[in-house]
Amino acid sequence: MKAELISIGDELLIGQTINTNASWLGQLFSANGISVHRVIAISDDKAEIKRTVVEAMDHCELVIITGGLGPTKDDITKHTLCELFETTLEIHVPTLQKIEDFFSKRNRPMLESNIRQAELPVGCTILTNDYGTAAGMWFEQKNSIIISLPGVPYEMKGIIMEQVMPRLRERFALKSIYHQTILTQGLGESFLAERIADWENRVRNRGFGLAYLPSPGMVKLRITSPNGVEDKPEIDAFFKEIQGELPHYVYGVEAQTLSEVVGAICQEKRVSIGTVESLTGGAIAQDIVSRPGASAYFKGSIVAYDPALKMSLVDVNPHAIASNGLVSEEIARQMAEHGRKKLDVDYCVSTTGVAGPDGGSEEIPVGTVWVAIAGPSRTFVQHFRFGDDRERNIKMTVLTTLNLLRCEILEIHHEKK
Repeated sequence: MKAELISIGDELLIGQTINTNASWLGQLFSANGISVHRVIAISDDKAEIKRTVVEAMDHCELVIITGGLGPTKDDITKHTLCELFETTLEIHVPTLQKIEDFFSKRNRPMLESNIRQAELPVGCTILTNDYGTAAGMWFEQKNSIIISLPGVPYEMKGIIMEQVMPRLRERFALKSIYHQTILTQGLGESFLAERIADWENRVRNRGFGLAYLPSPGMVKLRITSPNGVEDKPEIDAFFKEIQGELPHYVYGVEAQTLSEVVGAICQEKRVSIGTVESLTGGAIAQDIVSRPGASAYFKGSIVAYDPALKMSLVDVNPHAIASNGLVSEEIARQMAEHGRKKLDVDYCVSTTGVAGPDGGSEEIPVGTVWVAIAGPSRTFVQHFRFGDDRERNIKMTVLTTLNLLRCEILEIHHEKK
């Protein structure tokens, strides 16, 4: 089954609201064997809505429309669909009763505009909204099903899961598609593809799909089976193989975060960690403590951005700063080693560098980063050259540092670049 997702709202086009509905629907439909052919956002314009819906009906069996069902004058979706499908509006008594109950339970007055929300197209199937006041509508025209839903995400999701998907499963033989994702950090997409070329060929020859999903500092690898969950053991074996080949880079699966993985390792190994941060300004510590239970292994952080604080709080040697510069292997080493003692932790990470966009030089350009990890048996220091964007440099440093910490605690040999 092919589907098209149409999101209505000027706020989507000007970037005021992120289209999370389309992302969520795409994931849900993909997992249930519904192929999303196109995702489009359009304005609250009658002619545009008509044109887009007609185009979608020409090549898709399922058209999902979200947005434009509210009580205000700019919410024109149901009026436009009435014109398009040559029908009229009438009060839908069950929906009116639900709207009355909605306002009564909240001790709020019901306006005339709220009552008009119970005016729904004659001849469509009404999809009850148990989470708000705008009902959904199911139309069948020619060879297509057109479903109009409220744009409020939790209302849309409730109607989809409780009413739309059960109807679709009952009516069509939806074939479940199985996805599994493994997470990597430290290799760019092209370098990763080169390293796993033989493995990728075997995955594809088996009939599975493989997608590279890159983002700053990490690449996800997603294997897809058209046969559903029955292929899970084979996919597990493929991922176990690549994890064994690239233990420095493969850190987790599905929605796991590096801070979550590091936290679980710390608890398993019963080790404590801390950070001394310059370049990242506490971002590593913030990522670590975003996971519940972090107090079991994370002791604290020293954010020493100014050179004077590096000397006074972390005992960085001023002569070392004068000789090596603030952004150097030696300063990163001292920050980690002295921080380990100050914080009284098993492992301490440190970061120093030039995030940008200013502050770089010919010798130390923007994007230069030093990461050090001081542990019970050694101090490991590594140099990186990222890009010119400040936000990306900080984000990549956080991910890189957490992955190096994961490897160091697990005693995985580092591949220096």
